[in-house]
Amino acid sequence: MNVLAWGLQILLAVAFLASGALKVVQPKEKLRAQMTWVEHFTAAQVKAIGAVEVLGALGLILPAVTSIAVILVPLAALGLALVMAGAAVTHLRIKDPVAMAAPAIVLGLLSLVLAILRFGPAQLS
Repeated sequence: MNVLAWGLQILLAVAFLASGALKVVQPKEKLRAQMTWVEHFTAAQVKAIGAVEVLGALGLILPAVTSIAVILVPLAALGLALVMAGAAVTHLRIKDPVAMAAPAIVLGLLSLVLAILRFGPAQLS
């Protein structure tokens, strides 16, 4: 169970780090071509969303690797699940095709599974 949780942690950390870093470093205008939802947010809000994703990715790995405050791992996973729930709702609210919300839904569900694993059977000590 621990191997599955670690694999999920690494996968999610890479996905959120890449996605968040892209939002932080790219200007809103450049993101608009790939992410139509940015039209509904300010540049500062898009950067903040990216920063939250980067911090969440770091929260999935650093506490576990350093064995410092390991409770932050499932909390980071739960936080990322909530961010992805908000992303899915945003896609549906602005009438994007459901396929546009699918990555957020999948990442959110995987984050939720990781949170459950790390709070329970694959708890870090």
